[in-house]
Amino acid sequence: MLPARVSIRAIVAPVLLALALAAPHSIAGQGTGFNPALPLIHVDNGANSPHAQAQHYVVLVSLDGFRWDYAKRDNAIHLLALGKRGVWAPEGMLPSYPSLTFPNHFTIVTGLYPEHHGLVANSFLDPASGKRYSIGNSQAVTDSSFYSGTPLWSLAESQGMHAACLYWPGSEAKIAGFRPSWYAQFSKTESTAEVQQARIDDAVALLRLPPDQRPHFITIYYSEPDHEGHEFGPDAPETRAAERKVDGLVGKLKAALDSTHLPIDLVVVSDHGMVHEDGDWVTLDQFADLTGFDTAGPLLYGKTEEDRERVYNQLKRVSAQFVVYRLKNVPADLEINQNPREGDPVVIATGPYPIRAHALPADSPNQSPEPGMHGFDPRKVPQMKASFFAAGPDIVKGKTVAPFENVNLYPWLAHLLGLTSPSNDGSLNILAGTLRDRGETPGTSSDDQSGNVPPQAAQPQK
Repeated sequence: MLPARVSIRAIVAPVLLALALAAPHSIAGQGTGFNPALPLIHVDNGANSPHAQAQHYVVLVSLDGFRWDYAKRDNAIHLLALGKRGVWAPEGMLPSYPSLTFPNHFTIVTGLYPEHHGLVANSFLDPASGKRYSIGNSQAVTDSSFYSGTPLWSLAESQGMHAACLYWPGSEAKIAGFRPSWYAQFSKTESTAEVQQARIDDAVALLRLPPDQRPHFITIYYSEPDHEGHEFGPDAPETRAAERKVDGLVGKLKAALDSTHLPIDLVVVSDHGMVHEDGDWVTLDQFADLTGFDTAGPLLYGKTEEDRERVYNQLKRVSAQFVVYRLKNVPADLEINQNPREGDPVVIATGPYPIRAHALPADSPNQSPEPGMHGFDPRKVPQMKASFFAAGPDIVKGKTVAPFENVNLYPWLAHLLGLTSPSNDGSLNILAGTLRDRGETPGTSSDDQSGNVPPQAAQPQK
């Protein structure tokens, strides 16, 4: 499992028209305060329950590719101020492997490792159905069969609480029986200043709806600075400028949310970091005969056990830039040894090396790897670590946390919203010390708070 080569913005842009034509729901956004630059799809999930109306609010923001050390390195004043008012991870948050955009965004909102929620890469083959998933394929991204788990917006809706997704990977599909009450479709205009501001305007407009209609959980996604990190590298002036821009957006959002005078916990995260690529492409078919294999990027899907074992043996010990395993033998700490969507055999880079199954056709543009890459194991390539900042009425002030796995955000966010979370790979205990109530609910003690997670999730963090 290895890094994607192209930025998310470049892949998703062509999808807008097809998505718009396929939209099954009415367009919202004509009420007071909504910004027409970001029309929202409205789904009638009923009214907020009395219990939901009594809960506080959570706004979850993702800054794609905002590496854990960017804020300190370039003095992101609004993010650092948010961390000082609440909690933050000065040494970063650990993304799940592979440290790619769609897998980790969906891990954050399900509490499941990629092999459990199904998005094992940005592009992959599902051997069981024969269908391919790609983040640039409108039919695939809205196909609920690719997704497992219960994303936070579906969890909220199932428990009588409205949710809204102003962009978030997976939010355009009906998952676990629900779509969010409001959501936006990915657009080629999402990186324009107008649509970036519209996310803030629409979030506030939603929060000004009557109590039985307004969402208590809102997600906001920004594609920067991932795009610039890919195109120019993590240390480039263009990437630093993009960091400052999204930091400014966080500042604007915080001020706008404060103007509502509602009890809002603001959580800002990223999905992964960014690193300079090291060397030219490593092309697997130069080391092994992939005849009879389906591929997706670096993922290898052998049709027979004989083929899988043959290619595994051909790839063993041929390069210091990767290691290869049979799927069932991938080291347990990577959490990718169960799902056939991972392929078999599995090739894992030993450093920031760009790896692919096949070379591009000779007449294809962009033959060289991009300057910035991600997708690697954060324990081997620490530049993959992501960011975490949070502040609000339910969060303690002035606390830092050591690096933790992002699966633990799910039970923590569910607790902030007063929701009962299903079994997942995270544990509320990991972040309970950041909460004013220390993760306790009436009638329970903090020792009871891991009851919603499987036994293995309560083990010490890797």
